[in-house]
Amino acid sequence: MTNQKLHTERFNCVWDALEDTPVQAANMRLRSKLLLELCNTIRSWELSQKDAAQRLGISQPRLNDVLNGKINKCSLDALVNLSAAAQINVDICFNALPA
Repeated sequence: MTNQKLHTERFNCVWDALEDTPVQAANMRLRSKLLLELCNTIRSWELSQKDAAQRLGISQPRLNDVLNGKINKCSLDALVNLSAAAQINVDICFNALPA
């Protein structure tokens, strides 16, 4: 058995570890935050998926994708639009990246 040193790397966010570039990771961070807030809001309505989808102006299968966290099927633009339909105020906060 050889004595090998394991290389470990720490990440600030899971998306930094999973995505190939910092730009892709930033996009996924925003999408995941929007998706989570949408899911919480939609579930708080206590409506059927059919009624919730109608309220949002999307199909029930599309809503099912959102509620099941299928983030790869949801663009940032689509999530912002759904947030508006759900009457969720979306705002952007800018922070400088660490050097």
